[in-house]
Amino acid sequence: MAAPDSHPLTPPAHHRQALLATAGSANATRGELVRLELTPMGWARRGAPVPVCFGACGFGWGDGEHPPALAAYPGAPHKREGDGRSPIGWYRLGTVFGTQAPPGCRMPYRPTTPRDFWVDDPRAPDYNRWVTLPDGADPSARWASFERMRRDDGQYRLGVVVEHNTGPVTPGHGSAIFLHVHKAPDHPTHGCTAMDYAALLEIVQWLDPEAAPLLIQGPSPLPEQWPGGRP
Repeated sequence: MAAPDSHPLTPPAHHRQALLATAGSANATRGELVRLELTPMGWARRGAPVPVCFGACGFGWGDGEHPPALAAYPGAPHKREGDGRSPIGWYRLGTVFGTQAPPGCRMPYRPTTPRDFWVDDPRAPDYNRWVTLPDGADPSARWASFERMRRDDGQYRLGVVVEHNTGPVTPGHGSAIFLHVHKAPDHPTHGCTAMDYAALLEIVQWLDPEAAPLLIQGPSPLPEQWPGGRP
């Protein structure tokens, strides 16, 4: 593989870890994720590819840290609230969350409680933010739409916040984008990227905040744009 600084789509050197999640087309709901780590010889795979589920309506361009050289995927719409699309682009990975702190986690971790909500009401001042309400407060009285961060179905047993539409937050451009546990191996999401719990746990244990990890995600041309072709 070519040197790490030889291609305009290679992340800056302060990003030393990346998750590359790709699918076969802009309408695909399933694909794979590979871990990549920057070495003196360039970007190298770490571990085996992981099957993942994407949004039920495929992909749309999101709001992230896209390099200027990354041209829009032909025909892909822009992601909007409630469209069921996973965001194409580059995104920082933020807080790890869940019902129990994962062993070996080095990323910032936040436990979920029944009082924790992610706001997906575009008209709310709290849009695309995690809010903890006081005991007894009714979230429906405050927001027209929200995600409960403590779920009964196990999908948020473990998750990672994807920093989509966070700097700044633009109302209506999409909210609550996570890596999380899948409902079933072939079950699409509402716009997140989901996988088996064991695979996600291994990823969480690998992530290093000092390596400034990124999620790089989209249809299959994205891997071909890395130095030397597909990682």
